[in-house]
Amino acid sequence: MPKKKASADRLVVQNAAKTLLANIRFASVDNPIRVITLTSSVPNEGKSTVALNLAQAIATGGKSVVLVECDMRRRSMADMIGVHSRGGLYAVLSEQMTLDEAVVETSQKNLYFLDSEPHIPNPADIIASKRFARLVKSLSESFQYVIFDTPPVGTFVDAAEVGHLSDGVLFVIRENFAKRNEVLAAMDQLRRAEVHIIGTVMNYCEVESSEYYYSYYTKDGKKVRTSEGSGSGSSRGAQGVAPASGSRFTR
Repeated sequence: MPKKKASADRLVVQNAAKTLLANIRFASVDNPIRVITLTSSVPNEGKSTVALNLAQAIATGGKSVVLVECDMRRRSMADMIGVHSRGGLYAVLSEQMTLDEAVVETSQKNLYFLDSEPHIPNPADIIASKRFARLVKSLSESFQYVIFDTPPVGTFVDAAEVGHLSDGVLFVIRENFAKRNEVLAAMDQLRRAEVHIIGTVMNYCEVESSEYYYSYYTKDGKKVRTSEGSGSGSSRGAQGVAPASGSRFTR
């Protein structure tokens, strides 16, 4: 890919992430949403990429944000960010490390990362523990935003547990990938868990050409369309968010 096109693609993705962040802020002006959980119905829908793009948008805006790897069975965030630490969630919860020691800086100012160790036993039990709840509270007191990347709802209960401790949940749906019944079942599980679903993020939405993608933000029946870059190679996509009703935004 030519450097000029790659640079332009990065710019439009960054702008799209900022729009996503703005929509989250508009979703609750009186009670700001600062602790956010991202999940999907099945694997490979792009939730980790959405989480990272959102965190980068927050950091670029001058706010401190910590991105937490909570997909303990299928860790990917450390490789995506290019940062590794001596310990993570389990080390903190088992008091082998302090939170300050486990949270690491990234190459981007204001963006921090808390990893999860591989092969953690009984992740669901750990997330449901009082120690984990205290950890979430400590993170929210130390950073202006906290973002949790969790496993798909259709596979494990982790997302619902973390969602209970969050201000809101973003549900990522990959277009023409997850089956309708899988999406509905996952959303039903989140609703039964009584978490606050901020909205849906539609991913991989190619609309008009192989070069650009579009996001539709729906609120009160109105739509606003913004263009998105395709990214590179197989990482093309589209993602979006709208309060409760659903929308689209690009990867």
